[in-house]
Amino acid sequence: MPAKILFVDDEPDLECLISQKFRKKIRTGEYEVFFAHNGVEALSKLREEPDIDIVLTDINMPVMDGMALLAKLNDLVTLVKTVVISAYGDLGNIRKAMNGGAFDFLTKPIDFQDLEITINKTLQHVQELKENERSRQEREEKLRQSEVREREKAIQLELAMQNLQRTQAQLIQTEKMSSLGQLVAGVAHEINNPVNFIYGNLTYVNEYCQKLLDLINLYEQHDAHNHPEIEDLVNNIELEFIREDLPKMLSSMKVGAERIRQIVLTLRNFSRLDEAEMKPVNIHEGIDSSIVILQSRLKPKPDCPPIQIIQEYGDLPQVECYVGQLNQVFMNLLSNAIDALNYYDKKRTPEQIKNEPSTITIRTAMLNHDWVRISVKDNGLGITSEVRSHLFSPFFTTKPVGQGTGLGLSISYQIVVEKHGGDLKCLSQPIERGAEFVIEIPIRQNNRVERKET
Repeated sequence: MPAKILFVDDEPDLECLISQKFRKKIRTGEYEVFFAHNGVEALSKLREEPDIDIVLTDINMPVMDGMALLAKLNDLVTLVKTVVISAYGDLGNIRKAMNGGAFDFLTKPIDFQDLEITINKTLQHVQELKENERSRQEREEKLRQSEVREREKAIQLELAMQNLQRTQAQLIQTEKMSSLGQLVAGVAHEINNPVNFIYGNLTYVNEYCQKLLDLINLYEQHDAHNHPEIEDLVNNIELEFIREDLPKMLSSMKVGAERIRQIVLTLRNFSRLDEAEMKPVNIHEGIDSSIVILQSRLKPKPDCPPIQIIQEYGDLPQVECYVGQLNQVFMNLLSNAIDALNYYDKKRTPEQIKNEPSTITIRTAMLNHDWVRISVKDNGLGITSEVRSHLFSPFFTTKPVGQGTGLGLSISYQIVVEKHGGDLKCLSQPIERGAEFVIEIPIRQNNRVERKET
């Protein structure tokens, strides 16, 4: 029996790419592959093919996204295992998917070797589940013919085994999520050199291609018309089209390589795992990196309108800090602001959202000659005084179960106050909407001075 695999993704080229990469397994009957462009199509395909083994789904899709599809699958089927696919910036969605029952996850762009390994691992797990299910049914049939006490013991043993398997899977996924940050930095490091090699050689490739085209043009002017064989080849290879398309292709490749280089630089700047010591840095770069990583959460989605980022940066000197830890603070504050705005927008009408779009304003300024201030302010519902009194307590969260650990603000407070001798506070008034988190830290750590307003 072939392994039945359903790919759910709104990218138009995915079906062709998957069919090409796995053409041998499809041709030999090892894989039977199906495709859907959103969650609704996927559910329809599952009704047509109820014995599908694996669903690989993107998170961000129109009509019904991957998270909604995952919830439906958990309710409808038990033996189908789901693998979520997401870009580097979707860490919150990946965590939510893992908590929602996804078996594994992959990051985009897809590494097809990693994809095949994940498919094989998932198929093995599905096969084990099916074998366990068949064994369970056989045991139940035998138990129905035996004494009640023996049947009860066997059922309890089976339940204990299943609980142990679920606990083991949860521990594995928890460890995998904890190392995701290091994975991002490692991936950025690994692709940096080959991308630079490609980008650096594109200029020479463009130059060489242009010289070859010039040579062909010159040859055509002088001698090509005397050789029918050459003229036939020119017609067969569509030389005129190549002349026109080749420069465009090289230009597109250069733009793509430049984009990859910028993403790599952003990831490296954010993680900064190789810069654990305290040093003077431009903190605006860390804020910008956090915004880039969270960009997918700022874009419009079927259930969430776009969020605008307003950056009002002052003229700041370089600040002595643990840059990786301070970047973590920026990420936590921005991510919480996005969560608050998404929650608020669900309570508003489209007309209200249109008249007053969701915004996050980031301001930086000199507090005095020795201190700087960074504030992150949203225009959401705000925070009550009762909640504010517990904001920085460990494990305190106002988010639903499974969507927050209550550690983000607590860790941020420790980084700002204990690691940098600064201050982190939340400003929110009942008569005003929105919440503002303010960071104040000294410019020089080796000579911390008292903070004074100017």
